[in-house]
Amino acid sequence: MTGASRPNILWVSFEDTTPRYGCYGDRLAHTPNLDRLAGEGCRYPNAFSTAPVCAPSRSAVITGMYQTAIGTHHMRTTHTNPATPGLPTPYSAAVPHFVKCFPEYLRAAGYFCTNNSKTDYQFHPPLTAWDACREGAHWRERDADQPFFAVFNPTTTHESGMWEEVGEPETDPDSVELPPYLPDTLECRKALARQYDHITQNDALLGKLLQQLEEDGVADNTIVFHWSDHGEGLPRSKRWLYDGGIRVPLIVRWPDHLAPGSVDERLVSMIDLGPTVLSLTGTPIPFHMQGQPLMGPDAAEREYVFATRDRYDESYDMVRGARDHRYKYLRNYRPELPRMLWIPYRNRHPIMREIWRRYLAGELEGEQHWFAETSRPVEELYDLATDPYELTNLAGESKHRPVLERMRRALDDWRAAVGDLGTVDEWQMKRQWYPGGAQPRTDAVVFVALSADSDGAEPSSGGALRSPAAIQLHCSTQGASIAYTLDSTENARWLLYTGPMRLPHGTATVRAKAVRIGYADSPERSATFQVD
Repeated sequence: MTGASRPNILWVSFEDTTPRYGCYGDRLAHTPNLDRLAGEGCRYPNAFSTAPVCAPSRSAVITGMYQTAIGTHHMRTTHTNPATPGLPTPYSAAVPHFVKCFPEYLRAAGYFCTNNSKTDYQFHPPLTAWDACREGAHWRERDADQPFFAVFNPTTTHESGMWEEVGEPETDPDSVELPPYLPDTLECRKALARQYDHITQNDALLGKLLQQLEEDGVADNTIVFHWSDHGEGLPRSKRWLYDGGIRVPLIVRWPDHLAPGSVDERLVSMIDLGPTVLSLTGTPIPFHMQGQPLMGPDAAEREYVFATRDRYDESYDMVRGARDHRYKYLRNYRPELPRMLWIPYRNRHPIMREIWRRYLAGELEGEQHWFAETSRPVEELYDLATDPYELTNLAGESKHRPVLERMRRALDDWRAAVGDLGTVDEWQMKRQWYPGGAQPRTDAVVFVALSADSDGAEPSSGGALRSPAAIQLHCSTQGASIAYTLDSTENARWLLYTGPMRLPHGTATVRAKAVRIGYADSPERSATFQVD
């Protein structure tokens, strides 16, 4: 794929959003820009996150690796609470040495990569992942004609946007339809009405970005992806592996390649996003990636999607799930636990307050009694064609035994294939990463000069070189990446080191740092060279 033909990529990801959009058939939604995007592209109604919370899910998206395969499955690694001193937090997950944030591969291929601005990967985002990662980061900062991969993460639809302090909703609460397992009260309706408001606000932000593509004359050569990090922020949805917690919107517009207004019923996992972008840009997909391309020359089709639940904030749990087009299989590794564990942040939700109020009054009846259950079934099986809210557990019914056994095998095979670290105590994981309790540090960069009078056998601290001359950068930490700049200012743009750099005539000062995910960055080193 030539430089001129390489497409740009725009990602617009929402938070905590299941597809309550007009283009998905929601009559209450006001989403003109999302609906237009779907009308100009393809909608994927069977898209799912790998976790029902943001950080583990976003970790899978940015690495193309399941969170349980690289130790990023506990939500959150930076979380602390004085009431729970037994947690091994805070720490930054030290993923296997070969795992990178996939935009690094795009940068190495010549793409300008920006993130505006949420990361939330369960590890500190490495300097080498992005050309710009901050509020205001934009594709417009790139050099002329450079292809771009730009990510925008508006946060308005986050769960916290449903709380009372946000104010009265504009959407009429009486028009809102609540899932049957939630109390049908005014406060619950107001909370969901606020979510509709915030989806509309994010829709407007999407519209502005699409307009900017038009203004810049790049709309026809830009593939636009819209998705969410997980499902909606309602109790029994967020933090749970039911479809309310993991079903997400996915809309892709690819001019002249995807038919306008089309619908693709294939199963999609959000772990597939990174490999898909690499495939579409002609960038080789590393063999270790566990996601698979949805589009491009390496496109594949899924039989199942998988999702996990582990420690969320203060409370440990372990649930694994597999889903095909019709059935959902859940396995509770801690069946003795009650449904509702102590998660202080979630308890601030107005709907959760209504649930606790009814619980104390003994008023949780029918489907709402789920919240009061003091234990769980070992296995859960749901027929999503007849039971979309996943209310009737079929795991004990003999006529569904063949489906149950098939889904069991699928989950077991997947866990074995990815290496499920949920079986390892979190403390044990951290001890392995942080020997002696100290975070490991990436080694400092070594400068190596190559010229007519320097064969590169020894490190260099700078000095005079005869032209032609080049500099190699080296770090002895396994899996490290190196960032460098020739800019001496505080706000310098750091470039990704991919190979020896030819030095121009004159004086040049090279600054360099080495990074590895989960490790502390190396100290910065610099060297000044005079090329004659």
